[in-house]
Amino acid sequence: MESLIEGIAYLFEEILMVPFEWLRELELESWWLANTVTWIAILVLCIAVLYWMKQLKAYDAEEDKTQTGHSFLG
Repeated sequence: MESLIEGIAYLFEEILMVPFEWLRELELESWWLANTVTWIAILVLCIAVLYWMKQLKAYDAEEDKTQTGHSFLG
């Protein structure tokens, strides 16, 4: 059981945190470059949310909202 916990710790500390360590070191060298990476990530996430909301609106528009749309309502 201890080796499993150590394996999980190794996974998170040595593998999954590598990009964050790279960004931390990059910020010491160039604050502007490190924050540019952050702003690009924020922009991509905003575009993804807008696309998701557009798809939800399209799905909502095509959904049958009549009272007899479901058998248990009519």
